[in-house]
Amino acid sequence: MLRKIDDYRWEIPQEGGMRVPGLVIASEKLIGKIDSERVVEQVRNVATLPGIVGRSLAMPDAHWGYGMPVGGVAATDAVDGVVSPGGVGYDVSCGVRLLSTGLDAAQVRPEIDRLMDALFSAVPSGVGAGGALRVNAREMKGVFRHGAKWAVSKGFGEAADLDVCEDGGFLPDAGEDVPSDRAVERGADQLGTLGSGNHFLELQEVDEIYDETVAGVFGLRRGQFVILIHTGSRGLGYQVCTDFLQVMRKASHRFGIRLPDPQLACAPLSSPEAQEYLAAMKAASNFARANRQVITQRVRETLERTLQRAPKELDVRVVYDVSHNLAKMETHDVDGKPRRLCVHRKGATRAFPAGHPEVPEAYRGVGQPVLLPGSMGTHSYVLVGTEQAMKETWGTTAHGAGRRMSRTQAAKQTHGGELLRELLKEGIHVRTDSLRGLAEEAPFAYKDVSEVVEACHRSGISRKIARMRPFGVVKG
Repeated sequence: MLRKIDDYRWEIPQEGGMRVPGLVIASEKLIGKIDSERVVEQVRNVATLPGIVGRSLAMPDAHWGYGMPVGGVAATDAVDGVVSPGGVGYDVSCGVRLLSTGLDAAQVRPEIDRLMDALFSAVPSGVGAGGALRVNAREMKGVFRHGAKWAVSKGFGEAADLDVCEDGGFLPDAGEDVPSDRAVERGADQLGTLGSGNHFLELQEVDEIYDETVAGVFGLRRGQFVILIHTGSRGLGYQVCTDFLQVMRKASHRFGIRLPDPQLACAPLSSPEAQEYLAAMKAASNFARANRQVITQRVRETLERTLQRAPKELDVRVVYDVSHNLAKMETHDVDGKPRRLCVHRKGATRAFPAGHPEVPEAYRGVGQPVLLPGSMGTHSYVLVGTEQAMKETWGTTAHGAGRRMSRTQAAKQTHGGELLRELLKEGIHVRTDSLRGLAEEAPFAYKDVSEVVEACHRSGISRKIARMRPFGVVKG
């Protein structure tokens, strides 16, 4: 039973095998759908993980997922806790990158069809799609070690790009030899590609500024042409998760860990299984970051070639790059004392406040940018991290709109061709390799992103800075 604390907080009382209570952050409008999707049941299940600290959490965009809900957050003690691949997800380090430009959207719209065709060609999308860049097994070790930094060293972007990425664009101590041969094989030709599902590359216009000062620090202004990229570790990350779910099932049995849902299979952080998983997860995460960096350079080159403008005039800069499917070792305040924790964020985004040492220096005075994309054809938002998030959600907020119906349900309600025409009437030009996949990602299949953002803003776990409206979408 949910107990309402205030307009944006709903407690799940501790009972049965729960080691901590649960907390859902949502508005009155969102909570009904969240409750009906078994999210509350999954939050309860997560609360049974050994070593869990504080509360088992669900963000405003939460919906049912594998083991842990998408939009779920759980922190486990670094000494006595566990790590669970189900608390990270299949698409390891799936994330969002925002690029700003020196152009107004009005300057780009007359060239939109040519530009969309060029981007669709330059950044492959779709299930299993590969690109022109192929990385052999030996070179892949460099990707695993250095992430976006590897991509920059190979000419994909600039060193300055890394200064405004989460973790500087890569996680240290990745296991270059841990991902399986099959994982390496699946990722060999997938750097610089979007993939399928809800991944996208969107051309957007900044149409609303809520905080001029912070927006200025982020380099955003009204009317500006920006690009939002959403993709992850592709088949490589999926394979890493698949491989280690089997490992963790055996580990749970070996360590006598009993859970209400076997999809939450886990291992003590001190165990060889956990350490090996974390090393593989970091390698997959670095692959995802390299992927978004390669795409960034493809976008720069395509804009220069298609719009016939010099790089200085285009001024394409990385605003921020953040992952939303990770388990990270972090230090947080617990009962007034600093404590090392393994924070699982599955479909949830870091929202660190001003002054935090892990916020890039350029933004440390105002806080970390939070990138919250909407569903196809709807607004996306930039928010900023807050102290309230640090106190209540381990520095975490929502990662997007969140699904409200399955892909199968969505495809039954519309056809991709019909959706293409509807979006075009709204001034949104779409390129896709799959009309079926397009129908599955119809805007009505997702929650109202503005409602999700308001819940984040009014609960205080992040604060609105800017809003963007898409006018071009490359869809997987």
